[in-house]
Amino acid sequence: MEYFIFNETEKIIAIRYIKSRRVEGFISISAWFSLIGIILGVATLIVVMSVMNGFRTELVDRILGINGHLIIYKKNGLSIENYNRIVKQVSDTENVIAVTPHLEGQALANTKYTASGVIIRGTKWSDLPAKKLLWKSLDKTTIDNFKIKQNIILGYRLAQRLNVSVGDYISLISPNVMQTAIGVLPIRQNFRVGGFFDIGMYEYDNNFIFIPWEKAENFLSTKQVAHGIEIFLENPKFTQSVYSDLNTKLDNDLIIIDWKKRNSSFMNALEVEKNVMFVILTLIILVATFNIISSMIMLVQTKKSDIALMRTMGASKYLIIRIFILTGSIIGILGTFIGALIGIVVSTNIETIRGYISFLFGQELFSPEVYFLSTLPSNINFNEVLVVIFLSIILTLLASTFPAWKASKISPAEALRYE
Repeated sequence: MEYFIFNETEKIIAIRYIKSRRVEGFISISAWFSLIGIILGVATLIVVMSVMNGFRTELVDRILGINGHLIIYKKNGLSIENYNRIVKQVSDTENVIAVTPHLEGQALANTKYTASGVIIRGTKWSDLPAKKLLWKSLDKTTIDNFKIKQNIILGYRLAQRLNVSVGDYISLISPNVMQTAIGVLPIRQNFRVGGFFDIGMYEYDNNFIFIPWEKAENFLSTKQVAHGIEIFLENPKFTQSVYSDLNTKLDNDLIIIDWKKRNSSFMNALEVEKNVMFVILTLIILVATFNIISSMIMLVQTKKSDIALMRTMGASKYLIIRIFILTGSIIGILGTFIGALIGIVVSTNIETIRGYISFLFGQELFSPEVYFLSTLPSNINFNEVLVVIFLSIILTLLASTFPAWKASKISPAEALRYE
């Protein structure tokens, strides 16, 4: 253990070797590039990992802010006829805080300006608070219009596409048909817009319409049935236990799907992307450590006479190793902590930075159409930051070990022969 404790003499010599001298200018430049490379590598890795964590957290929060943790369906895509009995049965389950049936279908929304395909959700007013993110985005007027006047609620992006305001009417055309005297015609009904919601997820804000339950039944030609039953839990970590309980309680003709399975493509893609980005960006730090190796080897070559003199004055091989390990480690550790500080600062202010760059260049850097979210999220996981710091320091120490070992092998007689 004593071989890894640096004394004052070793620190002074190591710092002198790092400082620039005219005859060693190239070595100093190489060391500076190594320092900058480690700073950029560590900072970039922390920023990217934080953004990936934030993206996953925000995506999950928005998915669960409008959908249940578990959803019950009937097998073969059939409607659930006895849904009130199932709602009462599920409500008694531990960790369940809300159970909401819903009607769901697709329609063509038509206004005098344009037309667009939409997803409609029939829901009861009393069930809206269970969808926390949706509920928070509604003002009192919108809630009253939905509850009392039986108006519909649109995503604000969909409203922009359809060019409608509160109080306007839109026409919904159902894929279901009705028999008339002149033949089969699609069901078409007019609905008044009662307000808008904005949950910050493009997929929902651009496609969803919430319709009061009775009007949804009439439009979708259903009666006393539900298309699905959403279950909201106290905490997502209880999903598996509640899933197991319900599997033993409910009939065999019902299917229970948890939120992870419904969004498995999102979750898997995020996890794979995060792991790949970690490996790729770690290579930046690795390249910087190779610069440390090259600059340290050149330093050893230029300091042969110094090493020989120290050896003749009684310095041991281990002292030489410690000096050069400390020389390389100072570059790596300094770059690691500066990079970590920059990474944390940038991650904390990433949305402000993104907005400024977008304004400066007039380009959208985080399109909600592509990334589903309206803002660039960031969530710093300090355990991951410590892993990055530890990894960078270990790579730096390993990079310094070989040149230090080479320095300890220099023979004093050979080094001083031509001096």
